[in-house]
Amino acid sequence: MSDILALLARELSLEPEQARAAVRLLDEGSSVPFIARYRQEATGGLDDAQLRQLAQRLDYLRNLAARKEEVTRLLANNDLLTPQLTAQLKSAATLQEVEDIYRPFRPRRRTRATLARERGFEPLASQIMAQSAPLTPADLAAFVNPDLGLEDTEAVLAGAQDIIAEIIADDAHIRKIVRRLTIAEGLITATGAANPSSTYALYLDFCEPVAKIVPHRILALNRGEKEKVLTVRVKAPEQKILTAIETRYVRTGSPTHQLVAQAAHAAYKRLIAPSIEREIRSLLTERAENQALTVFARNLKNLLLAPPVRGKVVMGFDPAYRTGCKIAIVDPTGKLLAHAICYPTPPQNKIEEAKKTILALIQRYRVDVISLGNGTASRESERFLATVLKEASRPVSYTIVNEAGASVYSASELGSEEFPDLEASIRGAISIARRLQDPLAELVKVDPKSLGVGQYQHDVHQGKLAEKLAGVVESCVNSVGVDVNTASLSLLSYVSGITPRVGQNIIAYRQENGPLRSRQELLRIPRLGPKTFEQCAGFLRIPGSEQILDNTAVHPESYAIAERLMALYPLTELQSENFSAAQLQELAHKLDVGLPTIRDIIVELKKPGRDPREQLPPPVFRTDVLDLNDLHPGQILPGVVRNVTDFGAFIDIGVHHDGLAHISELSRHFIHSPLDVINVGDVVTVRVLSVEPKRQRIALSLLLST
Repeated sequence: MSDILALLARELSLEPEQARAAVRLLDEGSSVPFIARYRQEATGGLDDAQLRQLAQRLDYLRNLAARKEEVTRLLANNDLLTPQLTAQLKSAATLQEVEDIYRPFRPRRRTRATLARERGFEPLASQIMAQSAPLTPADLAAFVNPDLGLEDTEAVLAGAQDIIAEIIADDAHIRKIVRRLTIAEGLITATGAANPSSTYALYLDFCEPVAKIVPHRILALNRGEKEKVLTVRVKAPEQKILTAIETRYVRTGSPTHQLVAQAAHAAYKRLIAPSIEREIRSLLTERAENQALTVFARNLKNLLLAPPVRGKVVMGFDPAYRTGCKIAIVDPTGKLLAHAICYPTPPQNKIEEAKKTILALIQRYRVDVISLGNGTASRESERFLATVLKEASRPVSYTIVNEAGASVYSASELGSEEFPDLEASIRGAISIARRLQDPLAELVKVDPKSLGVGQYQHDVHQGKLAEKLAGVVESCVNSVGVDVNTASLSLLSYVSGITPRVGQNIIAYRQENGPLRSRQELLRIPRLGPKTFEQCAGFLRIPGSEQILDNTAVHPESYAIAERLMALYPLTELQSENFSAAQLQELAHKLDVGLPTIRDIIVELKKPGRDPREQLPPPVFRTDVLDLNDLHPGQILPGVVRNVTDFGAFIDIGVHHDGLAHISELSRHFIHSPLDVINVGDVVTVRVLSVEPKRQRIALSLLLST
């Protein structure tokens, strides 16, 4: 374990004590959000992202150590372990290296070399590989046996060369060389016979260095191959590889060097090349998936942390054609007030009737804002609403909300439990309204993969995707905090330490006893013991508690410190005072506590109940509407970033179809990723580069001048 800790510290640029403390806390069952927030003194201030990276790498290194032990045991049990193998295993830095070392010894299916060994050709193969003496006719004649299908000496030589080829193919050193050369100098190619205007037009005659190909192209190639549109291959620097193999195995000019060279060529082409190609394709896919996961996670985080719109009565408007537009009105707490259906869109076109319905609902329930879904018929619905709002008796604006996943929620078991007496379509409208009021609380009810903010999310390893996204949701929920008296089970389940069963018990306790009045009352809930309380209490808020600290992120374990601080400074003074670094250090020393803890307590006391999302820019509200045909090159418009990919950002400029700002149009300076300069939810100003109404394509630029 000491080796793993040292490696973690070195790889992640940490102090040894930081790595040791973080691993100890993780092993004790502490969650990443808890460690990041409440154990900063122990870890030296490691944040959520650093801790997740450490946990992932720790898991890999432990698996590596376990595999090394297993391989060592297997070799020792079969009397195959040598000092050289022991040293190789000890120095192996990856699971692939361990498997290469074990490759010659692992049980395998019957091969051509297996058959040759069974026929007794191993001594002959050894003689050929020694390259010290020529083969005589007698050396070969001894193995000719028509009964075994060995009609002549050529068949005998072929069998011996099969053994040699397998020995070369199992050489870990050779495989390492082949892998390195193929990655450094190989090409990845694709051919296809699809329609040139198809999705895969770029890849019908494609060639790019393995070392330079960007991740999203790998995922596109994989998808095209899976759909049988493309044939994808890795083209290695074959001549360099064969020269490297011959350098290691062939003694030029020796009596049998040609036979060894032939076996070496066969080893590469028949055994090594296909295997290494699979490995490299797998490696490229893994890298591409990791990048896709990173992009998805970043987008999801920004989507979940979009600022809430508080204190507003919201009308959720779920647009549609034939089945009508669904309407749901919710009060500022998200409680459903009313619902209806209207038909302002084709084929019914009951515009006047729909207008009366909308205006009456606005008047009766004093609607402040309309949350319009961006799905089918959104364009026509937006035009209709913009007209209607001009006749409203009170000021009402509207905003476009990404409705991705609303239909998934409306048809889910959770949606049925929340609104058992409503049709699924009305539930979707409720979700559209609520995700404007509190995006985080509503979006956690939906599978993150259905939220439309990733790239190739259905092509990546689904287990890794689920794990990554769950970590993002957990991080967001805990960074914001949760009102324990109003939170849904979906939201509670992401709070540090709370399992779905404990979440159900919290809700049952609320229903039976009414709202919780203090954090200490949490300990009365079944299955919520001291350890769970330690992990979750700081992330649960109780706005109505008599203890002001219960509505902050201050952990109960620090209440005594906070109260001693408030004894030194009245609350009003704490809230107005701007403490210098020296004053904070002095306070930390006086109260015998770490600097991060005292700084956090002061921040929380300055604004109890503070929501960190309120510091972000609010949604863009509109009262007008644009059409795709209104656009022209050079036009400057406001927009909202809806999705970010490796190749650019999709931006909503109010014409129903998102425009694409290519990565080259995001900055005047070189950037590795669009995420370096832009995030989901950002409000931006863009310049229209081109418009293709027939293909519904809009090219945008963040560079406002040419």
